[in-house]
Amino acid sequence: MVRMSADERRESVIRAAITEFARGGYHGTSTEAIAKRVGVSQPYLFRLFKNKQELFLAAALRGLRETREALADAASAVPAQDAHMAMATAYKKLLADDPDRLLMHMQTYVAVASAEAAGDHEFGEPIRAEWAELWDSTHLTLGADIKETTYFMSYGMLINVLASLGFASSHRVWSGFDMSTVPTTE
Repeated sequence: MVRMSADERRESVIRAAITEFARGGYHGTSTEAIAKRVGVSQPYLFRLFKNKQELFLAAALRGLRETREALADAASAVPAQDAHMAMATAYKKLLADDPDRLLMHMQTYVAVASAEAAGDHEFGEPIRAEWAELWDSTHLTLGADIKETTYFMSYGMLINVLASLGFASSHRVWSGFDMSTVPTTE
């Protein structure tokens, strides 16, 4: 049996945390469930991450960073005028390949809003910073056109909401979308 290094184990914990937090949210997910999914003890988990909040942040930041990287990679592979559609297609593929990704994004927004409401304004800072990186990267890729960036990001957020609410692609709420770029829950 091959032993994993601490970095490999940390990586497996982050992947497990994404799945568990995506499905249960920050408050509804126990570190015990994450440790069990990975096959480690809870004390070992806390050697890798000092607390649940640090683990959640690692999972949330990973999801946002991977989204930003996927969009940038997609855009870099096509002429500038095709970047918008390439990024939309890449995002659709991310969601289709890993449904927990969308749920994790949504749980991230809920966790930050909950923390802010409870007076914890530091919890959201690294998440806001990573989301700003996503915005900035997208903005530059789309030619630093604020209207284009706003359209792209708002369109994506609306897709997140409709997909996470489970609207079938045939429902009237999707009527204004180019269905070739919309992730479906069917």
